[in-house]
Amino acid sequence: MIRYIYAEDLPLYPGLRASMLRDRATQFHDRLKWEVTVDADGFEQDQYDRLNPLYVIWEEGGVHGGSMRFLPTTGDTMVNDHFAHLAGGAITAPRIWETTRFCVAPDSPNSARVAKLLMMAGAQLGVGFGLTHSIGVFDARMVRIYRQLGWEPDILGTDGTGRDAISAGLWAFDDKTLTRMCAAAGVSRELSQLWFERAFGADIPKAA
Repeated sequence: MIRYIYAEDLPLYPGLRASMLRDRATQFHDRLKWEVTVDADGFEQDQYDRLNPLYVIWEEGGVHGGSMRFLPTTGDTMVNDHFAHLAGGAITAPRIWETTRFCVAPDSPNSARVAKLLMMAGAQLGVGFGLTHSIGVFDARMVRIYRQLGWEPDILGTDGTGRDAISAGLWAFDDKTLTRMCAAAGVSRELSQLWFERAFGADIPKAA
């Protein structure tokens, strides 16, 4: 199932938290060789995890199957702090949230579907909160992956070439996209909405 959990509530799910942070270490530190910090417990965390982000997590048997992290651009974000030049300047808008740390568990038996489920949940989050866009920074390999998943961002700017290219992009939120991503993930709109409402209730305030 999809869970939407703020960082302040993540300790209520110790197994889910530990498996997510260890999977992040495997993906970003061990496999992709990013310059990220891994602590003595094998957890990958950074300063943005301390800002009470909203995690979107696919849970399988009580542990992490895949996840991503969201923060409003009205506060500190990775794109504004480190990659504003790719976006043509800082992006600060209440209806645009940043997404980072897109991660699928390395031992997932169906990583392609988990990725689709995460994209679906991201679309549900945007529609549910009344957001217009999500912004993210990604490397060249992700361009092909987003295309395969059926939801490509509008690229704002790119630095570098080939496999070393880094881009910033915007994903637009709307009902049509959510319906398409539900179909791609094999999940009904009703179930997607149910997972969202379990986290936030039926009457959810929209972003101003």
